[in-house]
Order: sequence, then structure tokens, then C-alpha cells
Amino acid sequence: IATSLLFIEGALVLALGGWLLVLGFTHENREILPLLGVLLFAIAGGLGLIQCGRGYKAGKNYGKAPAVLANLIALGVVKYQVEAGLYYLAIPLTALSVATLFTVLKIASQENKAK
Repeated sequence: IATSLLFIEGALVLALGGWLLVLGFTHENREILPLLGVLLFAIAGGLGLIQCGRGYKAGKNYGKAPAVLANLIALGVVKYQVEAGLYYLAIPLTALSVATLFTVLKIASQENKAK
């Protein structure tokens, strides 16, 4: 489950980066450097989440801490979405982040008990 959720999150972050790229070219006021920064973070974040999912699938340890950190950051983003009134984005992101955090932390807890 954690693998699937991380793959979904990674794909959504990459899709968001693609949407911002299209928006950057179709919007009248273009700021290239901030757009490039956001795109680089979206690519790095999306590929990083996918790599975390691959780590979980392979049973490796390298995807655990980044998966938790990325989802805690996502919950911080939710706060700003709620303040902006973007509930249609905040609610699904909250559900996905909480579900992923729960499964990731549950796996870590089970592994610690097994040791």
C-alpha cells in the first residue's frame, strides 16, 4: 500500500509540475527564474517520491525518512491551501498525505517490533 501511495504522490507532483509549465507559457506575466525553480522542485520531488516507492517495494531503508518528510511538508502545504479557500485541493491532499504517513509509520513500527 505504501508503495502505491508513494507512486501516486510522485505522479501527482510531476503532473502538477507539467501543469505549471503549461500555465507558465500560457499566462501573460511570465517570470522565468521562479518558474524554473518550481519546475525543478516538482521534478525532484516527484521523482524522489517515486524512488521512495521503489525503495519500499524492494524492502530497502532509503525511502522511509524522505517519504515521511515529504508528507509532513504536504500537510504544511494543506494549511496554506485552506487559508486560500482551496478546499477542493486541500481535502484530497490531506487524505493522501495522512494515508501515506499512516502506512509508512505503521511499517516502521512493525519493523522495529520485529527487531
